[in-house]
Amino acid sequence: MSTVILPCAPSRPESGLDPDLAALLTQAGLDPLGVADLARRAVEEDLDGGVDVTTCATISEDAVCSGDFTAREAGVVAGLRVAEAVLSVVCAEAFTVERHAEDGDRVEAGQALLSVATRTRALLTAERSALNLLCRLSGIATATRRWADVLEGTGARVRDTRKTTAGLRALEKYAVRCGGGVNHRMSLSDAALVKDNHVIAAGGVAQAFFAVRREFPDLAIEVEVDTLPQVHEVLDAGADLILLDNFTPARTAEAVALVAGRALLESSGRLTLDTARAYAETGVDFLSVGALTHSVPALDIGLDLRARH
Repeated sequence: MSTVILPCAPSRPESGLDPDLAALLTQAGLDPLGVADLARRAVEEDLDGGVDVTTCATISEDAVCSGDFTAREAGVVAGLRVAEAVLSVVCAEAFTVERHAEDGDRVEAGQALLSVATRTRALLTAERSALNLLCRLSGIATATRRWADVLEGTGARVRDTRKTTAGLRALEKYAVRCGGGVNHRMSLSDAALVKDNHVIAAGGVAQAFFAVRREFPDLAIEVEVDTLPQVHEVLDAGADLILLDNFTPARTAEAVALVAGRALLESSGRLTLDTARAYAETGVDFLSVGALTHSVPALDIGLDLRARH
């Protein structure tokens, strides 16, 4: 457990966040400016140009309290420092946080994750925005950990997709890393993925591959295939990574034998936790799971006020 006093805004850098908090976000591969901007937008959306009418009516301006962000169910936590960033946006003066857990930790129901002491109005106004992000990211980390646990001992890793919430991609992919998964490309520009519509438009899988290679000679290229003859074709063309779309485990094993280590292989489609290990044991490098970010339930986390001063 660590106790940290976060200072008021005038002593903070450009992001508006405490320098130590900004450093922690940077170490996690997150942009402090981006996180701070998201936190501000989340709070502004919740207030909609007004004030927290219920809190302002029921709680005096000078009231101070302590509260615990507490797991209501077991899972893997992610986004604790993001929640702190939301608190930083709302709290107009210094406040204290006690960190009981770190992102990526397995937590149990009833476990306190983060304790905060600050103005009561500020804490309650920030509560929902902080929890929305914390619960969402922890749900992704929890789901990813289930896949990572199933794949443990194989050479395969579970990998995300671009099926992310608009504006939250960096955070959601961070949550995948917290859960033990690995990230696919972050954007359309950092790697090429030739899919079925590209193949149709280009007139064939090899034609699509060579078109990308000519235009972007130094870029890694992944090609989606749905037949073994296409595996032959893109392997001969020089694909760096081949995505096996809707292959059965038996056909996947054939593809692994055919490729024989000359390219990385990724399985996609028809994947469930029940079948994941069968695919992994064929020797593929990755299992692509869009559900990690597009349809996982949030982890239940709440804020419990402990004291009122």
